[in-house]
Amino acid sequence: MRTTQTQFATGLMIAISTVFFSAPVQAERKPLDWLNHMGAAVQSTSYEGTVIRMQDGTAEALKVVHTVKDGVILERVVAQEGNGLEIIRKGNEVHCILPDRKSVLVEEWDDQSTLFSTLPTSDIRIGSEYDVAIVRKERVAGRETILLAIRPHDGFRYGHRIWLDMETSFPLQTQLVSDGTAIEQVKFADITLNHEIHASALEPSYSTENFTWLRQPSGHNGSHTETSWNSDQLPSGFGAVATHEETMAGSDELVTHILFSDGLANVSVFIAANSHKLAAGPARVGGSNSFSVEHGDFEITAIGEVPAITVERIATTMRQP
Repeated sequence: MRTTQTQFATGLMIAISTVFFSAPVQAERKPLDWLNHMGAAVQSTSYEGTVIRMQDGTAEALKVVHTVKDGVILERVVAQEGNGLEIIRKGNEVHCILPDRKSVLVEEWDDQSTLFSTLPTSDIRIGSEYDVAIVRKERVAGRETILLAIRPHDGFRYGHRIWLDMETSFPLQTQLVSDGTAIEQVKFADITLNHEIHASALEPSYSTENFTWLRQPSGHNGSHTETSWNSDQLPSGFGAVATHEETMAGSDELVTHILFSDGLANVSVFIAANSHKLAAGPARVGGSNSFSVEHGDFEITAIGEVPAITVERIATTMRQP
């Protein structure tokens, strides 16, 4: 009997070894290779699952169905608690359904991912502003993942931890990190990857026929706009990557919007005519910080998922020649 048990155990160990070691070991990829594969996976992977999003010490559960057809993002996100918010996305057009208010807010989003809007790419300046390293293997949502750590060189930007599915390179968990502590997290509790998504799974749960429809202005009012505004003390690595004019919600006045980036962290600066009603100073929601200041005939607000010191530095040093 012992011989039979020993043979069974030996056979089981051989089978396990075959599963885990006969296939190519993807962990041998370099960090930038993982980031490249992750970017492709986010844009092409179909998935369905439950996401736990944590911010400011609170957690919310979301049911998510996502697919891409002919290059168009199709998605449905349903809050599992609270007011029953549903987000229905088709391409860049997004319908935010608020059943308790019997209303639908229509917006335009440019992000490739609703859940992971701040994911890094291989364009980040490795060795200059950040270091990227493979930490270890872990299991997330019942799947094998590889943990990447992105560590900043100074206090003007956050770090990131990203758990990538070893089979598909899809991010199953992400953390925004400040001084070694996660201040925001998105994590799949369960997920099914790359299975067929039926059209019915992307339809809203509510009939919106008698709902009030509100359209949020897209903000972009044309092509790139030239501006003489700039910061004379930008943190190292940051540079202006886009400038345009837009209208803010509830106002017909144009504001100048300048987007600064270091390849990973982004800071938006809004410059408007001085209304003398500005609530100057800092504000914070989760990992997003903002800082507003009056500058002569203008009011300036900088906002981004960066430390408070970064938005304050940029907002208070914006100048015209």
